[in-house]
Amino acid sequence: MPSTDSLVSTIDKHMPSDQLPVGALLSLAMTGLISIMTETLPAGLLPEISAGLAITPSQGGQLVTAYALGSMLAVLPLTILTQHWNRRTSLLTAVFGFLIFNIATALSTDYVFTLFARFMAGVAAGLSWSLIAGYARRLVKPELQGRAVAVAMFGTPLALSFGVPVSTWLGHIVGWRQAFHGMSLFTVVLVIWILWKLPDFPGQVRAQRLGLWRVLRTPGVRPVLVVIFAWMLGHNILYTYIAPYVAQAGLVSQVDVVLLVFGAAALGGIWLIGRLIDRYLRITTLASLAVFSLALIVMGGWADVSPIVYAFTAVWGLTFGGAATLLVTAVADAAEEGADVAVSLTVVVWNAAIAGGGFFGGVLLQQVGVNAFPWTALLLIIIGLVVVGTSNRYAFRSGPRVHVNH
Repeated sequence: MPSTDSLVSTIDKHMPSDQLPVGALLSLAMTGLISIMTETLPAGLLPEISAGLAITPSQGGQLVTAYALGSMLAVLPLTILTQHWNRRTSLLTAVFGFLIFNIATALSTDYVFTLFARFMAGVAAGLSWSLIAGYARRLVKPELQGRAVAVAMFGTPLALSFGVPVSTWLGHIVGWRQAFHGMSLFTVVLVIWILWKLPDFPGQVRAQRLGLWRVLRTPGVRPVLVVIFAWMLGHNILYTYIAPYVAQAGLVSQVDVVLLVFGAAALGGIWLIGRLIDRYLRITTLASLAVFSLALIVMGGWADVSPIVYAFTAVWGLTFGGAATLLVTAVADAAEEGADVAVSLTVVVWNAAIAGGGFFGGVLLQQVGVNAFPWTALLLIIIGLVVVGTSNRYAFRSGPRVHVNH
């Protein structure tokens, strides 16, 4: 029979902290950073990869598609399958997936095998994204959960702002295979960091586990998913085709600078949302959507004026930086005990919006022209505003965030 001291030690180990455990949260943020960098690295090194595998650039582009498909198809079954696993075991499984399949990508000389490795890396990403927000919330008390998720999500804008450009630059210098080996080395460091800094938590017992359809029927979950799809579809229509959009202002040779401005502003946005989310989740969500709407109006009306494009790309980035934190927190709040499943649903919806942005943006570019991007995005953001505005009972609640049982 365990002693009283050992029981107290076990309870204390799993007690949420009343302060932000920065080291533990940053290990989650770096998991997200590796996921984003692994996803987007082929896009920056497409000519080198195409030459190395003797494929066309179009075929090389499918390495990004394979990764996204892996994330989208695997996240729900893996989330349900691993609900009873200890949380750190699940996260380390995902991180080892990055390690194994990035090494496989670096060593592969066969296009089909490379596609398989990329798909499996996407599977690892799907599992990791289903865990990060829920893990962060369990590390702290309810009144700090929003800030904890903001820190845990910091890896995404950091990767988009600096990680991807730097890794792409290094890949141009040392070669694309070495770039993937470098990602693997970074992953080994992350494994050590997780084992050192991140406390473990038990999985859910059978009585606590909620099925997919029950989570979907939980009041508040579906409105948040609608907002996620509308917001991310609008964002990705413009972001995916940012090059032809900024070409109107003569900035075709400065796309990298425009994206750097966007990314730097996004970092500011995630910091700002982290300060406000636990007291003003609803207000900050409405404000982010409203300001993005105003930015889209200006970007649609003055797309040929380069200073305006730069300035309002920064405004757009500021509103986007905290989007993941706001939306993941909102869906987890609504789902409560089904938070892990609900967050996995956001991964599916998010990736569907990314794919939809590429598809519908391409159709608009061919059939209507680049001027349609801001106005189409504006329509979608207004839909998001309406849904948030009318969903204050179970989703995006007013006032300070509290744990509420339905």
